[in-house]
This record gives sequence, C-alpha cells and structure tokens, in this order.
Amino acid sequence: MNSHEIDYTIIGSDIQAVEVELDPNETVIAEAGAMCWMDSGIRFEAKAGDGSDMDEGIFSKMFGMGKRMITGESLFLTHFTNEGEGKKRVTFNAPYPGKIIPIDLSESGKLICQKDSFLCAARGTKIDVTFSKKIGAGLFGGEGFILQSIQGDGNAFIHAGGAVVEKELKGEKLIVDTGCLVAFEDGIDYDIQAAGNLKSMIFGGESVFLATLEGHGKVYLQSLPFSKLADRVLQNASSDGMSHVAKEID
Repeated sequence: MNSHEIDYTIIGSDIQAVEVELDPNETVIAEAGAMCWMDSGIRFEAKAGDGSDMDEGIFSKMFGMGKRMITGESLFLTHFTNEGEGKKRVTFNAPYPGKIIPIDLSESGKLICQKDSFLCAARGTKIDVTFSKKIGAGLFGGEGFILQSIQGDGNAFIHAGGAVVEKELKGEKLIVDTGCLVAFEDGIDYDIQAAGNLKSMIFGGESVFLATLEGHGKVYLQSLPFSKLADRVLQNASSDGMSHVAKEID
C-alpha cells in the first residue's frame, strides 16, 4: 500500500509540535495521546494496526499488538481521517521537550529508531519491532536493544530530546551512548557492545552499553535522552525530599 501524501508544518523551536494537513479521505496514524488539536470533520479511531496491510487478519493484528506491548507503547495506534470537505489539519506534540524530525521515507525507504521516538506518519507506513543482535544487552536492560522500524514511501515524524544532530556516515564507525541514539537508516549496521571493562562499567559513570554504527546512511542523535532527564529529576526530588524531612525533624 502506498502511503498517503500529507503536508505538514513544524511549530515552535524547542518544544515542538507538527501540524499535519489532510486532503479529503487522507489519514495520518499516531501514537495514542499525541494529538493536541484538530479541525472539525476529522474522525479519529484507535485501531490494532498501522493500516499498511488492508488484508491483515485478526491473528496478525494480535501478533502486532504483542510486539507493541514489548516496546512499552500503547497497544493501539490512532488513525485520523479527513471525512469533511476541503483540507483539514490535526496537530501532534512530542511527549517531552525536544525536537520533531520529519523523515521522507521515499528517500530511504526504511528507518530504524528507538522504541519511544515514533510520533506519527502518513497512513500506509508500516510500524514494526526489531531487535539488536546482542541478546545479552536485552537481558541486562540495555537501551537500544528493542527498536522500531518505520517503512514506507511517505512522510513520518519522530521526536528527540534536547538538540538534534544529523550525521552522514560514509563507511565510518560511530560509537554512541545508546540513550543518545534516535534513529538510523537501513544501510547502517547496528550493534550493542559492553562499555569497556567491568571497572569502567561500574565506576565510569557512563552507560553500561554503547551502540556501534557503521556503514552508509544517516544517523540521528539527541543531546538529552528522556531517561537521563528523568534520572536527574528523580535524584533532585529525592535530595529535596530528604532535606525537607531533616528540617522537619530539627
């Protein structure tokens, strides 16, 4: 199924949203809860599947829901369809501060991204789950073990935390903190490796696992992964809470 041809506008600079313009009968699919506002005349419906395969059976849909459960995402994707007259617009925002990256899949065909980075895409885009080769990384909870693949020939949108850097690899090797990796094109060979020796892993203060990328294609990086932001907030909240308790005791 060919993807619907949707137009879009990125809104904002640091905390962004994407406004998608739909012609009559065009559809955009999105993660549950991503919609901010929309014009009247757009119908939305939660569905078990991305709509890329019109002949997909119930068992295939259930299998797809099971894979989405593994990623920690909602079991359903929301389909927004323009059932009115003329052009209609629907706007989606990222779940935390950062940037929205528009991807033209007609250029690369397929993009591999972190499991929580997909935001929305034109209907006809296939959203699937893929895994790193390193099973050990998954057993120890390493980021980047479970990934999403986005495949099609239309526009898709992913989000990232902090600043976004796009690198073009031409046979070089790039080593990245797994949390800082947002996405990469299909021509990139991806793997996860332990970060140095046991001493470095325990006392180095860096991630336990690092991602290695090598090949030809684009790589998208983020400067502030949500996991690091959440850890810092929790650390400060715990410190403030303990200080407050100590003052109450005094």
